[in-house]
Amino acid sequence: MPTHHISSEWLTIDRVEQIIREGMTLTLSDDARQRIARCREYLDNKMNNQTEPIYGITTGFGSLCNISIPDTKLSELQRNLVMSHSCSIGERVPSEVVKIMLLNKIQSLSYGNSGVQLATVERLVEMFNNDILPLVYQQGSLGASGDLAPLANLSLPLLGLGEVEMDGKVVSGAEMLAAKGWEPISLQCKEGLALLNGTQFMSAYGVWCVIEARKLSRWADKIGALSLDAFDGRIDPFLPQIQQIRPHRGQILTGEAVTAYLKGSELIAKPKRHVQDPYSFRCMPQVHGASKDTIAYVASVIETEINSVTDNPTIFPDEDLVISAGNFHGEPIAQPMDFMAVALSELANISERRTYKLIAGVRGLPSFLVANPGVNSGFMIPQYAAASVVSQNKGLCWPASCDSIPSSQGQEDHVSMGSNAATKLYRVVENTRRVLAIELFNAAQALEFRRPEHTSPILEAMMCEYRKIVPFIENDTVMYPYIDASVRFITEQPV
Repeated sequence: MPTHHISSEWLTIDRVEQIIREGMTLTLSDDARQRIARCREYLDNKMNNQTEPIYGITTGFGSLCNISIPDTKLSELQRNLVMSHSCSIGERVPSEVVKIMLLNKIQSLSYGNSGVQLATVERLVEMFNNDILPLVYQQGSLGASGDLAPLANLSLPLLGLGEVEMDGKVVSGAEMLAAKGWEPISLQCKEGLALLNGTQFMSAYGVWCVIEARKLSRWADKIGALSLDAFDGRIDPFLPQIQQIRPHRGQILTGEAVTAYLKGSELIAKPKRHVQDPYSFRCMPQVHGASKDTIAYVASVIETEINSVTDNPTIFPDEDLVISAGNFHGEPIAQPMDFMAVALSELANISERRTYKLIAGVRGLPSFLVANPGVNSGFMIPQYAAASVVSQNKGLCWPASCDSIPSSQGQEDHVSMGSNAATKLYRVVENTRRVLAIELFNAAQALEFRRPEHTSPILEAMMCEYRKIVPFIENDTVMYPYIDASVRFITEQPV
């Protein structure tokens, strides 16, 4: 099994995707081990000679920062912190996102600015490598003093507490330790705070959503090209001359993609009676392109975040500094995740409009794409479903980062709500996938009414694969299994 070495080398989102998809194991590089151990040694030495209070290390947390803790209680302080903060609630975080959370937390702790024990990071690595995934829930973080509640749930199993999914079953943290023959981690000063302070809940969702958004953007182009051909649309708006005089990168890439998908199509090459197409077809380069540019921007921000130290206080052994600051604040990624929700919602929005046009009974296509009209209603209601989902997306696009509710008795008086930005972005991703799947379902049906003429070799090959799971609908049938199959198709098929 291939191995990824945790180091100071820049961790890309593409690499994270490879690690997760290929089931790679992790190992700490020698350099990372040395950085972690050196920082811990520095902190231990500093504690032996420290007379002034250090936030979170020798004091309470949040508004309790003025309460000093005796040396004999420092370990108990950290354990209590993890237990008392484990308040994530709601639906479970998907397993893939939890695994990215573990990876992101390991990466952040590996830089040697957090003061954790090497044993603590090694245990997180062992959990990752053994697919031991803590049960974490979607709600409870304000996205400001780090993702406190969900990261506490992530950390509980280190202490033999909480629950994990292991070997397909949910077991307690204590049962997990017993099964593996592991001792619970005895947290030292600062460690609980290092585990809980951080943006790894938000950033894990961000990474997952970027991975999926990139794929959905490509599907939007490919499915949009199929719809354009089935609708008897024009290729002119996709020609390079148009993109070159308004050279936004995403617009250029969309024009190139749709043109490539339609290369060799008999349908697109036919002379057209109409001089232009509706915006949902004609403006794909501009709309899909804007979404591409947004996704690229958000990816760059999320990638910076997963290569950062985001707990507090932060330790700088070389400078003999322990600084209490605000790297845990989620605003740098909260706003971009809200932005990407808009970008993906627009891919769904314009997709639903193309679906609507395909069933409108124009350009030689039958109303509602009914093969045998009369007793059959055809594709009337899949468009309803798409419209419903698009409407829900619009509500989810209200920016979470616009809100702030003070907490911790006013000490934490501005928060990012980035965790809510992350979880609603996740829902927008899933919704957009469903809307694109419905467009594919309709476009494939519409294409059959253009036979015996063919679309391009690329799109005919896609149709061949698609028809293995979704047939041409001659007479009314139960539709939702075919919509589900279409969702699976664009989830599982490469594009």
